[in-house]
Parts: sequence; C-alpha cells; structure tokens
Amino acid sequence: MIGHRGVGSSQARSRRGEGRGKLSVATGLAGLSLDAMASVSYGPEAIVLVLAVAGGSGLGFTVPVTAAIAALLAVLVASYRQVIAAFPDGGGAYAVARSRLGRRASLTAAASLIVDYVLNVAVSIAAGVAALTSAFPALLPYTVWIALTILVGITALNLRGIADSARAFMVPTVVFVASIFTVIVAGLLRSEPARTIGEGAVGSNAQTIGILLLLKAFSSGCAALTGVEAIANAVPSFKKPAVVNAQRAEVALGLLLGTMLLGLAVLIEKFSLAPVEGTTVLSQLTAASLGDGAGYYIVQFATVVLLALAANTSYGGLPTLMRVLADDNVLPHRFARRASRDVYRYGVLALGLAAGVLLIGSGGNMNALVPLFAIGVFVGFTLAQLGMVRHWLAVRTRGWRWRGALNGAGAVLTGVAALVTTAMKFGEGAWLIVVALPLLVAGMERVRAAYEHLGDRLTVGPQPIDPRVIGARPTVLVPVSGVTELSRMALSAAVTMTARPAAIRVCLPGESTAHFTRQWQDRYPHTELILIEDTDNSVGLSLARYVRTHYPDQTTFVVLATIEPTTSWHRLLPTHRAGEIAHALRKHSTAMVCQVACRIDPAHRDPRLRA
Repeated sequence: MIGHRGVGSSQARSRRGEGRGKLSVATGLAGLSLDAMASVSYGPEAIVLVLAVAGGSGLGFTVPVTAAIAALLAVLVASYRQVIAAFPDGGGAYAVARSRLGRRASLTAAASLIVDYVLNVAVSIAAGVAALTSAFPALLPYTVWIALTILVGITALNLRGIADSARAFMVPTVVFVASIFTVIVAGLLRSEPARTIGEGAVGSNAQTIGILLLLKAFSSGCAALTGVEAIANAVPSFKKPAVVNAQRAEVALGLLLGTMLLGLAVLIEKFSLAPVEGTTVLSQLTAASLGDGAGYYIVQFATVVLLALAANTSYGGLPTLMRVLADDNVLPHRFARRASRDVYRYGVLALGLAAGVLLIGSGGNMNALVPLFAIGVFVGFTLAQLGMVRHWLAVRTRGWRWRGALNGAGAVLTGVAALVTTAMKFGEGAWLIVVALPLLVAGMERVRAAYEHLGDRLTVGPQPIDPRVIGARPTVLVPVSGVTELSRMALSAAVTMTARPAAIRVCLPGESTAHFTRQWQDRYPHTELILIEDTDNSVGLSLARYVRTHYPDQTTFVVLATIEPTTSWHRLLPTHRAGEIAHALRKHSTAMVCQVACRIDPAHRDPRLRA
C-alpha cells in the first residue's frame, strides 16, 4: 500500500509539474488579451475623431456606435468559443482556413495575421507615446524619436531571448483594468468634470449626421476589437481542461472589453468631450474623472506600460507564426531557425523593421495608424467564421445547425465590417492594406513554388549510378592568387577529395608570372599549377570558361577558401570575392563549388580549417 501511494503521489506530482507552466483563466487573460485590453486607449478616440466633424450632435452618437461595436464583440466572442472547441490545437484563423478553406484562403489568413501583428506593434507604441506626451506635453516634438527608441529597446530585448511570462503580465494588466474602471465609476459619480484639458475641437460647419458618417465612426471604432482571436490561437497553452479554460478566458475578455468600451463612451457623452490636439481622449476622461493629481498620472503610466507589453506580445506571436509558415514552405526556411538564445532572430528583426517603417511613415501618429488596423483583423475574422461554417457542415455533430448559423452570422457581420472599413478608410491609408495583403499572399505562393521546384530537382531519378564510375577520382581545382596560408588550407581540403588536385591562377593580360611560378614550385613541387588568362574581365567567368572548355563531361569540383572573421571589427570588412567567383561558376559551368571557411587565430598564429 505504501508503495502504491508512492507511485500515485509521484504521478500526481508529475501531473502538477506538467501543468505548472500552463495558463489559468486569469493568467491566460493577462498574457493573451493585452492587445484587446490596450485597444480601449485608442478605440473610443477613433470614434470621437469621426463624430466630432458633425459637432455636438454627432458626438451624441458615441454611445450608440459603441453599443454596435460591443454587439459585434459579443458575436465574435461566441464564434471564437466555437473555434476553440473545434480546433483545440490552436492556430486560430490560419488553422481553420488551412483545414477547411484550402491553401489560398489559409495564406490570406496568414497574411492578415502578419499585418495585424506588425500594426499591433506600431499602434501600441504610438498610443503609448501619445499617453506619455499627454501627461508631459514638452515631449510632443520628440514623438517619433521616443517611439523608435521604445521599438529598438523591445526588439533588442527579444533578440536576447527575454521570455514573456503571463504571471509577470498580471500586475500591469490588473492595474490598467482597475484604473479604467476607477475612471468610469468616478466619472459616473461626478456631476461635472473635475478638470478640463484644453478646448475640444468640433466642426464649426458641422456635417449632417448620416449613415455614411455613422458607418465611418463604426469602422474606426472597430479597431478596439483587435486581439479578440489571440486566445483561440493558443488553446494548448491552457491548463486542463484546456478548451473549457480557454473559452472562459474568451468570455471574460469579452465582458471586460465590452464594459470598458461602453463605460468610456458614456463618459464621453456625459462630459461632452471633443478631440484636443496633443491630448488623447483617455487622458481627457481621466482628468475629468480624477482631476490632475496622482490618480491621473497612475492611469497614464499604467496605459504606457500596458501598451508597451501589448506591443511585446507580437514579438512572441509573429516569429512563431513565421516559423510555422516556414515549416509549411511558404516563407524562407531561415525564419524557422532558432538562435542560441532560443529566439527566431529573423522573425524578430523583420517585425521590428516593418514596425519602424510604419512609425516613421506615420510620424508616430496613433490616429494615422489606427484606420489601417481593423482591415486585416476583420479579414482574419471572416475567414475563421467561414471555415467554421464549412467545419460544421462537414462534421454535423450535435448542435451543428445552430453552431453553423452562429458562425455564419459572424462571417456576414465581420465581412460587412471589413468592406465598410475598407471603403470608409481607403483614402486615409487603408489602400496600403488592400495592396499589402495580396502581395504577401503572392509572395508566399512564390516561395512555395520555389521550394516545390527545388524538391522536384532533388528527387532521386530512375537512372541508377553507373557502377563503372564508382571509385573514379574527380577533377579538383583550387583557385589561388598567391603562395599564402589561405592557399595551403584550400589544398589541404582538396587532397581529401583527390590525391592530385590542381591549382589554377587567373592572370591579368600581359602579367609576368615567372616570379609566382618559381615561388609555387619551390613550395608545392608536386602540385600541378595551371595558369590561364583573364579573358572575361572577371576571375569567376574566366574560371567558368576554362571548366566548360576542358572538362565538359567530367565531374569537376572547385575548392574556394575564404577567411572567416575572428573579431567584430573584421566582420565590418568583408570580402565578397569568393562569393562572386562561386556565383559565376555555379551559373556558367557545371562545376560543383566547395567553399571552405578558414579561421586564423591572431593570437597563436595557429591556422585551423573549418569546413
């Protein structure tokens, strides 16, 4: 019995150990919903900026427009609960589209996720800087530089392998959510603003409130729905039962986000707030509810921190997505390589570079980037819901009709929202996304075709190896420029391939070779030396011509030696000569090129060959 209890307790400890790194509902909400939570700092402002052109009467529609967005949020939450149940291995829109809608649709979903991740970094940093400059207006002229400094810092940290921890995100997330609810409750209890920042700018020649204006405000505010799909992308990260916990986290996210959006919208109408240059709407609401004391600065600081963390989540998501796409042969395989610190370096650098371009192009202006945000998000939403409709039609499990109807309604709503957002924001930069999505899909298709072509070329053909050539020694040529340590290393590699390699030197027209020939024969008397003239004004092309002429039907190897830099300073002084020669040989001859990196230790003068 004692032994049995020991085995049982050991198994229990093992199960606890397995679940220790998993997410609970609370930690999952903190670690995966930062994008969505952070959107309350720019979503309401996007609505106000549009409605303000209709004057005070236009701002009176802030609550109805926000209520429509909250209703769409509810549909999305309900739909993504179905995605979580049907695809417990995670992957979100990409996994659904790949399984149920085919290759092209899955690539479109992947492209929308890539755009979403990049824009999340740019928008989050821009919104964080906007919150900072609202609290400290003297920093406003340095907006772009502050944004780029934050971007470089986050990118550098992720290159060093700083891992995200959901538990570490708990404190700033709780502080931010508590701050927003404090602002809402305090504002609802006030009869008038505690403090007013500036004078709101509303249209003097107010436009008529029409359906187009309301649709434009709706499409702008839909940026607040970004990040709703993040939990569905990471279902396996939750504790068992993973599906149930992920669904609960999704519902909790919807309730918190919807409540905060509606609460802030009510305060905007109550205090009759309008846009103020250089100050965010959230900053105005905080001042109106809490005044300009310590509470105001706590809310602003919590907003900056949460937005920085929200930007950082893309560095965990996009490089991993790019690794999956590289494994599927639709991105270059280098995106699947991990650095020594377990980091997908190329994905991190690509994300930082793309976000930097957006920040510079927009001047660090949050409101210039937000209109671009929602389009890619809604494309992903729509594909996920359409895929789920196909899923329920295929599996026909219990309740498939109402589940399919729910996802179908979600697909219609998000599809309409994507079209409306594109139409309303096309002239404000949305055309960039319309162009970027098909270009990304075309690029991934091109990469896939290239890998398929390579795969076909590498496939073993039906013709077996001729037994008569087995054991035959190939022709091995070693290009040399002088009697140097590099030449010795190249010959050392060549003799492992054949007993009698030949050295070959390309000479300039009219060059005297007597001195070099004597040096070579003194040093390597038993190694054949071939001297050819540079007839093509290129060492590589001249070598290629010689190989084509003298070894048309022979297996020929060319061994090229290069010096591998030993210090950071030497890496700034690269030589591309060997690479140019190799390129010319591969392109203009049938020779097989072997490049050997030679590392010379400057301290001990001990040449070491590294192939």
